[in-house]
Amino acid sequence: MKITSIKQQVKRKDRYAVHVDGKYSFSLGELELINSGLRLGQELNKTELEELEDKAKLDKAYDRALGLVAIRQRSKWEITDYLKRKKYEQEEIENILNKLSRAGYVDDLAFATAWVNNRRLLKPISKRKLIQELRQKRVSSEIINQVLAADETIEAEVLHELVVKKRQQTKYKDDLKLMQYLSRQGYNYGDIKEAMQVESED
Repeated sequence: MKITSIKQQVKRKDRYAVHVDGKYSFSLGELELINSGLRLGQELNKTELEELEDKAKLDKAYDRALGLVAIRQRSKWEITDYLKRKKYEQEEIENILNKLSRAGYVDDLAFATAWVNNRRLLKPISKRKLIQELRQKRVSSEIINQVLAADETIEAEVLHELVVKKRQQTKYKDDLKLMQYLSRQGYNYGDIKEAMQVESED
């Protein structure tokens, strides 16, 4: 079997289609292609071709995972779940995760820190809600505790800010509806009552 063509893909300029004996066989990213040392006219036996196809499969999975983290940082569990849904085997997933980790693309501590910082910027949010969200991303309790311990946000001030903001909306002029909303955001009854009392005295 002979490599008869190595062509840059039309839609993905960073990937190359490899044809063997005139037929498409697999594709590789630019770096992986360079590292593989493949060249036109190269003869391959069946074992070598199978190894290249396996490498191409992992390369494509890694490329997909990179596309995912390019949108936003992801927890290790999110990437694992994504690759499972794409039907990759556990050994393949571990291989990809290790590669992403070495490149600095998978780091649950960095992910959790960025998550908390971004959520704080977007809107007032309780620590309890942040814990719930990070647990949904399967971040470990140790990392959650570490990140929130470094968070200097004063919960009472955040809650007061939220009460003032929501009071500007007609439906939250009603105390019960406001309390129900704040409860859904992770605040406890006592803190809610205190914040609403402070707001009424402003």
